[in-house]
Parts: sequence; C-alpha cells; structure tokens
Amino acid sequence: MTRRHIVFLSALVALAMFSAAVFLYQRHTLQTAALKASEQAGSMVRPHSPVIGATDAPVTIVEFFDPACEACKAFYPRVKQILAAFPRETRLVIRYTPFHREASVEAVRLLEAARAQGKFEPMLEALLDGQRAWTGQGAKAIDRAWAIAQSAGLDVAQARQHIASGVVDTVLSQDVSDLKAIGVRATPTFFVNGKPLPSTDPEQLYELVKSEVGRIRKSR
Repeated sequence: MTRRHIVFLSALVALAMFSAAVFLYQRHTLQTAALKASEQAGSMVRPHSPVIGATDAPVTIVEFFDPACEACKAFYPRVKQILAAFPRETRLVIRYTPFHREASVEAVRLLEAARAQGKFEPMLEALLDGQRAWTGQGAKAIDRAWAIAQSAGLDVAQARQHIASGVVDTVLSQDVSDLKAIGVRATPTFFVNGKPLPSTDPEQLYELVKSEVGRIRKSR
C-alpha cells in the first residue's frame, strides 16, 4: 500500500469518525430536547398563547417565535402552507421569544394589542413584511413599527391603553419563563405534539406534522 493510499484511508476513517460523532451528538441533543419537552409539557402551551387554526385541532405545532427574527419570517409562509394542507387537524400555537430585546418586545406588544382588537394575523403578517424597517434600535425604529401597525388597521389609542394595562408584560414574562424551563435557545424552535423538530428545515417540519396527522387519522 502506497503512502498516498494510507493517507487517503486515514482521511476516510477520520471523516467516518467525525460523522458518527456528529450523528450521536445530534441524537443526544434531540433526545434531551424531547425529555425536557415531556417534563415541561404544562409549560408548552398556556391559555394566553395566540392560536392560529382550529383551537381543538389534535395536532399542535408550538413555535417559539421572535417577530424580529429573520428565520422566523422565512419559515412563516411554509407554516401557513402546512396549516392550509391540514386545516382540520392542525393548529399553530405561538410562544413569544424576545431574543432581539427592545425590537422584539415592542413587536410583541403590538401583536398582543392587535389580538385584543381581533387583528392578530394581519398584524403578524404586516410586521413580518416590514421587518427590516423596525428591527433597528431606538425611537425611530419603534415609531416605524407603530406606523406599520396603524397602516395594518390597528386602533392606536386602544392599543396604547391595552399595553399600559400591563397585560402584555405579564404574557411576556410567562413566555420567557417557559422558554427557559424548556431550554429554548434559538428561534424558530418547533415542537409538534411535544416532539422537537430535529433541524431548521421547513420540509422536516412538514414531514413531522404529516406523520402526526397520519397517526391521528389511523387512530380514529
């Protein structure tokens, strides 16, 4: 065996060992996430959590969501398609994950004020569409967020009263407490009937939901 062959085989062995280590780490991470989700099942969905879709749907997609997160924005159209594909079996539960701090908190306040006015989904889509305009720091960014909200139909006076009542801060505090208990460290993070999504691939989310829907249909 030539030196070149030995080097090549050594590289192959090293690559195989690395791949195996990555696989085992990912499996361990997924198992840990599933265990935490099971232990914190009561923290996964709260009565105050926004729901899109049939409230009594047997398949619950929980998304730990930051309105200032670009990946959340990118995922949203696919999530809508999944809900449309299984309209009677699925619902989306949103948990606020304000990792972008001031921008995220202000957007959550607007979303909750809009929800109180029955305009949650239009507001969500308006904020995601205009995300780049309001995700900066400072008063101007906040002003742009409010301008987008007003253009989407928000009654600004009512919204300010709702936010001033402290209701939104209570919701945020609970969501932050829950995401810490569950161990969420990035957005978006998805769970489907308590099962964690193993990657940030929208197609894997679809397959996981489809699998749960199929299981539910067979059990009926």
